[in-house]
Amino acid sequence: MFNFLKIIILVLFLNLSAIAGNVFKNEAGNKYIQQFKNHAIKEMLLYNIPASIILAQGMLESGNGTSDLAVHANNHFGIKCHEDWSGSTFIKNDDTKDECFRKYVSADESYTDHSLFLKSRARYAQLFELNHTDYKGWAIGLKKVGYATEKNYTQLLMDLIETYELFQYDLSSQAKKKSKNDNSKKLAQQLNAEEIKKEKLKKESSKKKIQLEDTAKENKITKSNQREILRSGRVKYIIVKPGDTFYKIAQETDKDLWQLYKFNDLSPTEKIIPGNRLYLQPKKRKAKELIHIVKKGDTMKSISQMYCIKLNQLYRKNNMREWEEPQIGQQLNLQKRKQK
Repeated sequence: MFNFLKIIILVLFLNLSAIAGNVFKNEAGNKYIQQFKNHAIKEMLLYNIPASIILAQGMLESGNGTSDLAVHANNHFGIKCHEDWSGSTFIKNDDTKDECFRKYVSADESYTDHSLFLKSRARYAQLFELNHTDYKGWAIGLKKVGYATEKNYTQLLMDLIETYELFQYDLSSQAKKKSKNDNSKKLAQQLNAEEIKKEKLKKESSKKKIQLEDTAKENKITKSNQREILRSGRVKYIIVKPGDTFYKIAQETDKDLWQLYKFNDLSPTEKIIPGNRLYLQPKKRKAKELIHIVKKGDTMKSISQMYCIKLNQLYRKNNMREWEEPQIGQQLNLQKRKQK
């Protein structure tokens, strides 16, 4: 995945540019960050991958956007084709001759596929248990689970993050929440001041208070009836209605979009189907039922939703690869892993 020759060149550059252990910033790096920081922040908010890690990997793997893969294939993360890739390809020499790499229509598509690549593979699952501000944990974890073979991969990522202060973009979601909270406080103060002024001028009659209270109760009941919250064990879910979208459901259930995608093993490009379950909390590592006999129309994803079991756990318990689908009549384990 990572071109060894580029690593050598980059390591030499970093070493020659270092003073007191700090790498000098350069114009190419600054330009790359300005161009792609919003892409990284968007992916972080959707998938909980630190924006600093995404940017550092993009800078490192693409040579700040100047590599052959980045220029000719919009591939900023050096992701190879693998068996599950059905899109366009770009052939070049890497660890071996004529290796197959993924080719994208745009850099934005490359950033999205990088997130899905990490999210859809079981070996990266442990990384998503980390906080999105824990860039050090991610840098160590990526090397540990084998994202790249370069022995200094962790340090290279951390040098880029700390030199260019990429960790500031990991705080984007917190900054938005803080701004929202600050605005709420200001609004509350304004309302409170107005209320005091009103009280000085005239006290509200008890009849008016009762009417307002009744109206508030009616509004609350109406709102709760708009979306029925169901449970599978302790995990909350809803049934998708005609006309529903991820955004609409997120607004009505007070969830972030990335949570709906993550809890349901979905990507932003997938459509939600009326009548299907959509979980509002993480699914379980195992189901209550022991087994499932595959019927016509069943898929690993539909079975995962049916039994409230995480998709990667369903694959793992049945020793299946993540792109495989079950056969009709096949018995799937839902609690214990099959013996090989």
